[in-house]
Amino acid sequence: MKGDRVEIVVDAGDTTRTYEVVASRAGRRVETAVRRGVVEVSEVTRNGSVIRTARFMANRVLALVEQPVPREDGPEKAEKSEKAVQSG
Repeated sequence: MKGDRVEIVVDAGDTTRTYEVVASRAGRRVETAVRRGVVEVSEVTRNGSVIRTARFMANRVLALVEQPVPREDGPEKAEKSEKAVQSG
């Protein structure tokens, strides 16, 4: 979803560095994977094509924070859920 982001904090010796991978357009998402000691964070389209990938050695990653865009329910969805609660 556009605006989803993953923040990666990496140990860079005497300091830490922070990187972000963001879903920059509508319909894209950010996926994370840990394989063979490597952390991969990728921006992916709806059909699964990878747009960009950031790779880090897993033993250097201090934090991996997924920050999804807050999904707001529209007034129509709120009304439907209220009706379901009242009738149930």
